[in-house]
Amino acid sequence: MKKIILIIFLTTSFSFAQNKFLNDPLVTEIFTADPSAHIFNGKIYVYPSHDIVVENPPVDDCGGKYAMRDYRVLSMNYIGGPVTIHDVALDLDDVQWAKRQFWAPDAAEKDGKFYLYFPTKDKDDIFKIGAAVSDKPEGPFKAENNPIEGSYSMDPSVFKDDDGSYYMYFGGIWGGQLQRWDEDNQYTPGECGNELQDSGIPDGPAISPRIAKMSNDMISFAEDPKPVRIIDKNGNPILTKDHARRFFEAAWVHKKDGIYYLSYSTGNTHLIVYATSDNPYGPFVYQGIINNPVDGWTNHHSTLKVGDQWYLFYHDTQISGKDHLRNVKFTEMYHNKDGSIQEIFPLKN
Repeated sequence: MKKIILIIFLTTSFSFAQNKFLNDPLVTEIFTADPSAHIFNGKIYVYPSHDIVVENPPVDDCGGKYAMRDYRVLSMNYIGGPVTIHDVALDLDDVQWAKRQFWAPDAAEKDGKFYLYFPTKDKDDIFKIGAAVSDKPEGPFKAENNPIEGSYSMDPSVFKDDDGSYYMYFGGIWGGQLQRWDEDNQYTPGECGNELQDSGIPDGPAISPRIAKMSNDMISFAEDPKPVRIIDKNGNPILTKDHARRFFEAAWVHKKDGIYYLSYSTGNTHLIVYATSDNPYGPFVYQGIINNPVDGWTNHHSTLKVGDQWYLFYHDTQISGKDHLRNVKFTEMYHNKDGSIQEIFPLKN
């Protein structure tokens, strides 16, 4: 009798815990995070980080517990349909210049070829961004012998504009090392873990994500990276101390009705926010929140239009309850008639 009561109690408790989440995980067989979602060949493909179990993970702001070593692509024929977890798309051991940590990737397609963009640390422990090529959206991908020249930091995302141009947005502070690079793309060695050093001058403009137009070969930059300015509605730069609005990581761009939407994570305030512009280079004017804090430390996303409906892909820690073992999700996203985006609350009240 006691055993039956205990089972009922545990089942009820688990159900209650699940009910606090707006959406269910996309897959539960592996841990996934940082989803970059695309439609290729009429199917939905999601390119996530593949979180792995780390024994006694370090507790710091350097990101040591995020020790991913390969990429696994997810696909589905339609939203809400069965999800395929594909075989390894790229392994760390197959990138000759890489040392450790496969962080958030993205992908693009051009002329029937598929490109995987990934950040990882080189032999000097400096984050660079690599490119790998495949004939199939799910891979396997073959990595180039060197990182993209001129690339640095992390969180690459590639946006295709209406004229066929491709742009890479990238960068992330703290463990992502963007704070070590000035706006002339010069590197100063440093250590992570010092919040002041890793964030910039509190009363000064916040550190900016970077943009670079892609060359026709899709594996190199056509120009030097440039800062992407984020300003308020009065034209003033968003400041470092403005933690609810300043850039931290996870830059992503989508376009609707001629408006470029730059969305990004605010990091230690755990928001996904957005800013708009009439130019892919910016400046982008801060507008508001897309996704409120999730269960877990990080909040990283992408947006995707399927038919007439927009979706936000994101992650939380519903399965594990641990910050470095996450699970990918998606939910509907809505633009208002004035171009603003409705707030999403991934945790129910």
